[in-house]
Amino acid sequence: MSLYAIGDTHLSLGTDKPMDVFGGRWEGYVDKLREGFAALEPEDVTVVCGDVSWAMSLEDAREDFAFLDSLPGEKILLKGNHDYWWNTAAKMNGFFAAQGFQTLRILHNNCQLCGDVALCGTRGWFYEEERGEHSAKIFHRELIRLEASLKAAGEREKLCFLHYPPLYQGYRCPEILELLERYGVSRCFYGHLHGGSHRLAVTGRQGSVDYALVSADYLGFRPLKIF
Repeated sequence: MSLYAIGDTHLSLGTDKPMDVFGGRWEGYVDKLREGFAALEPEDVTVVCGDVSWAMSLEDAREDFAFLDSLPGEKILLKGNHDYWWNTAAKMNGFFAAQGFQTLRILHNNCQLCGDVALCGTRGWFYEEERGEHSAKIFHRELIRLEASLKAAGEREKLCFLHYPPLYQGYRCPEILELLERYGVSRCFYGHLHGGSHRLAVTGRQGSVDYALVSADYLGFRPLKIF
């Protein structure tokens, strides 16, 4: 069994918002994703770090989920800022079961296990970029969700998966960084950055945590093997 990560698949098979319109790396991206997953085995696990689908509801996202379900291995999904289809864990798990999607799981207020390693995470938030009372409430909620996920891992080795980067050039989210350090997270993977923003990514060791950008276009639509 191997563990992989990729973010920002931005699927639109049941809606009319394909990323191909941006050209460049995104042209033919669905086929690139299919080819990128081809090397994986059925027992492998891939964490999808948010912005999974452009759909506005679970039903609208059904074709996107069917595509993911058809790819090799198990997929663990977390929420991105464009995942408007996202719902309660009970409704999402119920929908997956009703549709016969057997390889999809949710990372939300919990942790998932991959062997002896705990996979933790949440969406995160660009608190400093969107000020105001509403933003503060969302940011506080994301901190609670991240800490709940880290606590659920107990004393296991912890990997953290976020959608928003907790740091990049010119930006740091001290509250999230503090949680990662305090709970002994060894590696953190994030998405959200595209195109020219790739150059802003902070990768490698910062403090006691190793960081890596896993946006799909950054990876060439091939999941990054973690171990």
